[in-house]
Amino acid sequence: MSTDDAKHVAVADALAHQILEDEWTPGTSKKLEDIQAEFEISRTVAREATRLLGSLDCVQFQRGTGVIALDPATWNDLNTRVITWKLHSRYREDELRALTELRLAVEPAAAAGCAQHGSVEARTRVGVLGYEMLRAVAEGRLRDFHSLDVEFHSTLLAHSGNPLFADFSGLVESVLRGRVEINLYPEHPAQAALDAHAGVAEAVAAGDASAAHDAMRSIVTEVNSALGLSAL
Repeated sequence: MSTDDAKHVAVADALAHQILEDEWTPGTSKKLEDIQAEFEISRTVAREATRLLGSLDCVQFQRGTGVIALDPATWNDLNTRVITWKLHSRYREDELRALTELRLAVEPAAAAGCAQHGSVEARTRVGVLGYEMLRAVAEGRLRDFHSLDVEFHSTLLAHSGNPLFADFSGLVESVLRGRVEINLYPEHPAQAALDAHAGVAEAVAAGDASAAHDAMRSIVTEVNSALGLSAL
């Protein structure tokens, strides 16, 4: 990534957070030259930053008015960058609730699909990941556990037999990594969560779709409870 590319992404991040924290009120506008002055950047960088925001439905452009902030409720909520922005804002709880509800709708079916349609290699990999996750926790390697957790869920989605579920893997990765970044992951994973992950791993490896579905549902339900959100 070039220097200008890095700059325009950083400026887009900052502007998005201004909208999320109501420092840039939805419905109000900024001139491109004002953004240039605020961040001490070139017009090209300011233009690319606002184009990025526009591509995610965070702003719109109006000739003679400038760049208009849009209500976060209208943003592209399936985009991983938008997810990250909202998880690091005052919208955190609502975002986590919405994403957990979406995971509940998708991931149990994906786990069942992987058990039923996944190749022997994919199902074996899920089984190995489940074992490695438990070992990482037992040995106090929480950073490794989090990386394995991302791969575990991504592998299930990628090998579910449903290409739409496979496309969902980036979103789940953003949620899992975001939860760690905002310190909403326990220092020691709950035993119920570990047992559920082991249950999914064993069921998928054995090709038991029903057991894989139920165990994955337990994982997402436990996440909801750990976050202190309302029951699903």
